[in-house]
Amino acid sequence: MSLIGKKPISIPEKVEIKIEDGIFSVKGSLGELKRNFKDDIKIEKKENEIILKPVKDDKRTMSLWGTYASHIKNMIEGVTKGFEKKLIIEGIGYKAQLDGQNLVLNLGFSHPIRIEIPKNLKVSVEKNIIKISGIDKEETGSFSAKIRSLKKPEPYKGKGIRYENEIVRRKAGKKAATTA
Repeated sequence: MSLIGKKPISIPEKVEIKIEDGIFSVKGSLGELKRNFKDDIKIEKKENEIILKPVKDDKRTMSLWGTYASHIKNMIEGVTKGFEKKLIIEGIGYKAQLDGQNLVLNLGFSHPIRIEIPKNLKVSVEKNIIKISGIDKEETGSFSAKIRSLKKPEPYKGKGIRYENEIVRRKAGKKAATTA
């Protein structure tokens, strides 16, 4: 039994939900999201809430039950509030700037790195902070992880790209040999 899947999902005001042929669509003030769900879980809309029920009683279906519930909750939250990730660039000479639909990063390599920004996301750069916002949680997280993977924070000086709330564990480095 899924603890997340059992609970009904409440629908906020000004959010439209349609369920047609396995395609679940949510429309809110920030935009519209669509997702294709399999028939293993029955999705019902009753007044101001969504109820999920498994069709079969096998292990695979039960594992999808909570997953589908969290996907639907994230879609509703995305079209009402949106999602935002902040990345912090640390290091001398490391910088980011916007160039049209591209993000240009100087990360200590011999060349600048150009990354095309997906159309559904908004990216802003202020000094050493990159803000990525969008209505799709997966796309926002995936793009921020892609940027972070270019130069992960290193443990000695902390240089690199890290998330805003990420803590980089620092190492001591080489110590001078003490003479007795």
